[in-house]
Amino acid sequence: MRHIRLGMIGGGEGALIGNVHRIAARLDDRFSLDAGVFSSNPDRSNAFASTLGLRGYGSVDAFINGETARDDGVEAVSIVTPNHLHADAAIKCLDAGLHVICDKPLSATPAQAARIAQAVKNSSAQFFLTHNYTGYPMVRLARDMVARGELGALRLIAVNYVQGWLANPIETEGHKQAEWRTDPAQSGAGAIGDIGTHAYNLACFVTGQDAQTLSAELTTFVQGREVDDNAFVNLRYDSGMRGSIWASQVAIGSKNDLSLKLVGDRAAIDWEQENPNELRFSKIDEPTQIIARGQMGSDEWSRTPPGHPEGFIEAFANLYSDVADCLQSGQINRTVPNIADGLAGMSFIQACQISHEKDGQWTPLA
Repeated sequence: MRHIRLGMIGGGEGALIGNVHRIAARLDDRFSLDAGVFSSNPDRSNAFASTLGLRGYGSVDAFINGETARDDGVEAVSIVTPNHLHADAAIKCLDAGLHVICDKPLSATPAQAARIAQAVKNSSAQFFLTHNYTGYPMVRLARDMVARGELGALRLIAVNYVQGWLANPIETEGHKQAEWRTDPAQSGAGAIGDIGTHAYNLACFVTGQDAQTLSAELTTFVQGREVDDNAFVNLRYDSGMRGSIWASQVAIGSKNDLSLKLVGDRAAIDWEQENPNELRFSKIDEPTQIIARGQMGSDEWSRTPPGHPEGFIEAFANLYSDVADCLQSGQINRTVPNIADGLAGMSFIQACQISHEKDGQWTPLA
């Protein structure tokens, strides 16, 4: 099976997520990273491309024009820029017939999101969104267990995504990742957009349900910060299920504490991203079972035998392999987050902000 020729926009020197995408894309030998524009500064972009042995460009336009003119030009593009730059880059790629693999959230504003959605509709190319936590084998097993009815009728879901890295105003100290994430013009939202959208997407993915209304309280604890750094959100579903999300980036002592608890009328499941190779399954009035990765069908998404830990990079790589399957088959796989998931995430952010402004009023998700 030949490699899919991949380009990248963003993700230059010092960018954490760009390197994660590069590793994940190559882990299963499905993509070859061939070219990119890695900085808004042409010299820095070309210099970084040179260190990777790739074709470098000084602008998005030059990148698209140069690659589409080549017989061996890139076929898909990973967009790993700050949120406010997603729209222009994605739209130009889609208009040129290049498949897009975009980091989340979809964009910084609803207007930008709408423009991307229209470009996807008009393009022959496919669009993917990297909600990478859906790539964990135990998360996918949980989704399958729910679909098989092993939990019964769903009653409760709680997803917490808790970090502590922004407990101090490090954005004022030259911290690059903090600077753009706490600038509303670049991010569009704080914790609720950066990690809250991951939590909401995880709830949707595992349950197969979208919330209908929510009530949110957004707080900015760090003085002078212009975006939220903590959020409590309650969710209501048409099925009768109730949910909650706690998204925080000021929880001292927490690193990347993403957890899921889902309760039905017959059983419950628990999963933690910092212990990703196990899923706890509790049937009513029975001892809790610990399901290890590699059991109950989860080996479908694994690379190594049980007892050999797999984690964040492998889950990301699962998503990239799914994208490769979609591109090489020409088929859409609903397991892979796409434009609909991106729009759902933007609706979640907007509803949280509206609800907060109205003192927690229950607000519909568009």
